[in-house]
Order: sequence, then C-alpha cells, then structure tokens
Amino acid sequence: MSTTHEGTRIHEAHDEYGVHLGSLEDVVQLVRPDGTRVSNPGFDPWVDDVSTEQLIDLYEDMVVVRRIDTEATALQRQGEIGLWPPLLGQEAAQIGSARALRRDDFVFSSYRENGVAYCRGIDFTDLMRVWRGSAASGWNPYEVGMATPAVIIGAQTLHATGYALGCKHDGVDSVTIAYFGDGATSQGDVNEALVFAASFSAPVVFFCQNNQWAISEPVGLQSQRHISDRAPGFGIPSMRIDGNDVLAVMAATRIALDRARSGGGPTFIEAVTYRMGPHTTSDDPTRYRPAAELDEWRAKDPIARIASLLDARGAFTGELRSRVDEKADAVASELRAACLSIPKPDPLTVFDHVFAEPHTGLERQKSQYAAYLASFGDNDADRTVDSDTDGSES
Repeated sequence: MSTTHEGTRIHEAHDEYGVHLGSLEDVVQLVRPDGTRVSNPGFDPWVDDVSTEQLIDLYEDMVVVRRIDTEATALQRQGEIGLWPPLLGQEAAQIGSARALRRDDFVFSSYRENGVAYCRGIDFTDLMRVWRGSAASGWNPYEVGMATPAVIIGAQTLHATGYALGCKHDGVDSVTIAYFGDGATSQGDVNEALVFAASFSAPVVFFCQNNQWAISEPVGLQSQRHISDRAPGFGIPSMRIDGNDVLAVMAATRIALDRARSGGGPTFIEAVTYRMGPHTTSDDPTRYRPAAELDEWRAKDPIARIASLLDARGAFTGELRSRVDEKADAVASELRAACLSIPKPDPLTVFDHVFAEPHTGLERQKSQYAAYLASFGDNDADRTVDSDTDGSES
C-alpha cells in the first residue's frame, strides 16, 4: 500500500486567490456505474491490495446491509419498532469506509450508519433495542469501537474531535471517524468541531455522506458550492469522491486514516451518494423529490456496480449470488428474531425518570396518558396508576 498522499487532490489545488479547487473537479471514481475499473494514479495504490476475494466480501457486506435495512423497514411498518432511518443507496459509502478502519479506531455516527454498525460487529439485539424504545438500549462502545448513534444532528463531530485529541494525548495512533450527512454541515456543532480539530491537529476523519437531501431540502439550496470546499477554509484538506463506488470510498478513507496516524491531522471526505428511500419511515419523499431523479440514481446503484465489476472478472456466478442472498436472508431472520425477543416498552415508563422525585403534576399527566391509551381498547394499556411516589402501576 502506498504511504504518500501525492496525487490524491487533497493539498495543492488552489487558484490565485487561494481558493481550494481540488473538489471542484469531478468526483474521484475508481469504478464506473457500469462496473468498468478506471485508473487513478493518486488513489489506485491505496486499494491495490484489494483482491477479487475481498471484492466479493465487500459485495456480500453491501447485500447483507441492504437486506437488514429492508427487514428493519418492514418491522417498522408492522409496528414492531417506532422508527427506522433507511440507508438504501448508501451501502458503498458505509461499507467502504468502515472496512478501512482498524479495530482500535473509534466511530461516532449519526442514526443512519447501521451498515457501519454491522461492520463493527454490533449485536442485533443491541441495535434493535435503540429503535424498539427499550430503556436498556445501546451497547458498550468500548467493546466494538463505536459510540451509540447521535440523534442530535452533528453533535457527534464534537465527540469525535474530543476523543481524537484524547488518543493524541495518550500517544496512540488510533483514529476517530465522524459520520454525518450534508444537512449536518449547516449545524454549528460541525463547524465548531472543524475549527477545534484543525487548531489542535486532531487525528479525526470527517466523513460526510452527501445523499442530496436534508429531509426535504436539496443540497443545492443549502450549499452554493461543493460541501468539501468548506473544509479548506478551516485549514482541513478535503476529498470529494463517488460515494457509490466502494473502492473509491475505501481508498479515500485509507488516505485520511494514514494522514491522521502520521500526525497530519484531520481530513474531510465528501462521499457523493443518494438517499434512495425516505429520510425516516415517517417521511414521504414523493412529496418533494421528483421520480426522475430517483430513476437517475438507481442507474448508479452501488451494489449493481460492484456486481458488474466482479462479473467482468468472471467471479460473479450464480452460486455466489445465491450464497450471498441466502446469508442476507439468514441475517434478516436473525434481526427479526432479535427484535421480537425484546419486550415492548411500557409506554407509561416515559414518566419514570423525568424528575428525581415524582410530583402531583407529573402523576396527573401520567394518569391522563394512561386513560388516553385505554381509550383504544388495548388491554395492555388499560391500567390505572397508583398515587404512590414510585409511580407503580396496578
């Protein structure tokens, strides 16, 4: 693997006014949508070690993660979980970057990086607790090198920067990576994290999945220039890559990780991809997104792309496809079983830890909510609330 960053377009390109121009060029791409492998002298050395067998593994990861996503979406539609943020279309961005990490690196994610969670080995029961509303949700971050997801948009970038500075202080070469979307770049937290990371040369990778839509706001309205153009203004080099190209994603992430480990500080990656599904299962993208746009991006599907590359190498056989599909179905069944094994939370428990000591106003609200739930004729919701200070139910 190369250890130089020359030719990667993350340092030198400036015009006479000092404006960074590297990300104004076409996105870095190593595999075209039709599966054709293209040469890029700056990025090729960073994935020269990726064999056909490893490409098959990446293909399998993406297929499995997509199947996890569709199964979780179905569970939400069936009322088994309260909400789900689909990642459909963003598989290459998540798998390519996550598989570039070492086990001692640390991930700070938003709510959509369930593909990254799969790569980090998050137990399905732990993952589904988050979305089933279990009081004992989440996992031990230190066991898997990944924090529980941040719902507050962009807040995880601050956490990632702080953790990275801790690694630097400890003298270890572990790197943190912060995942966020294009919408998060308008949040103050993200900009503050960029300032701090640049000022103190934190070993952190800022990985922006530009999926074109911040709920219903198109990226072109939010930013008049490429998102990656912002980073050099903070003194942080940036790369703009094809986020549907798993090899380009892996190469860029490896470059950024190597730069951080060698004391070069933070790097900003803009992975240009597309959110093919809704923002969450409570969203209806047909209200704001043209169908033709979705069709255009379907032609750039990340899984079909890697399948075409494998086919060109004579490695995409019917046996391979069947084996991967069977594994994906098995993982989906495991996910469903894990979800259904988690007791549904008692809706009245939301009142239990609002105040250290319950008071009459809180008890009144709890009683009113219990009566509201009982009005639906659900035996589980048909309960009365004692006036005891512990809020016990009978």
